[in-house]
Amino acid sequence: MHRSRLCAVLIDCKTSNVDEAARFWSQALGRPVDKDHPSTRGNYRMLETPPDEPIVEVQQVDHERPTTSLPKWRAWRSWAQRW
Repeated sequence: MHRSRLCAVLIDCKTSNVDEAARFWSQALGRPVDKDHPSTRGNYRMLETPPDEPIVEVQQVDHERPTTSLPKWRAWRSWAQRW
């Protein structure tokens, strides 16, 4: 039997203030911002995560999400095949 596990969630936020975005997601998800985590730097903020739950990271971005006329699964498959 195949077993998969979700290990992380990365939240892209188009914002000029990543700390403000991290505070929002911290409150929304009920997880404090982990200011001492080694990955909390630059455009990234980690939220505190219990060992048995997925990691949550907030990322500041300055781009729009790409749009496509392809059905979502075909667009993702096309993107994944390039990598």
